[in-house]
Amino acid sequence: MKKVRITAVRKVEHRDLMSVYENPIEHACDVCEGQSWVSVDGKRPEGLCPEAWKTMREFVEPLACGGGNFFDGWMKNPHSAMISCNDGFRPVSFYMEVID
Repeated sequence: MKKVRITAVRKVEHRDLMSVYENPIEHACDVCEGQSWVSVDGKRPEGLCPEAWKTMREFVEPLACGGGNFFDGWMKNPHSAMISCNDGFRPVSFYMEVID
């Protein structure tokens, strides 16, 4: 299987939505832009948010098995994908690419 690098490329906070809909919380997401992890054998890397993994797993596993070309040419690099986690208040965009 191939290794897949997962990189946090953008983190956004929708403060307007947070003020209207979210109950105040003391601790949210620890991910920082530029942070990266390596998935080995299509598994969730240690330290990667389990909720973010739920969103990206369906792309990482096929990439690790040599697949790609999602949605008929969506990405310039066919062995990559870009997704965002499912936090509607502070989504993080992750770029996943085969490195092995």
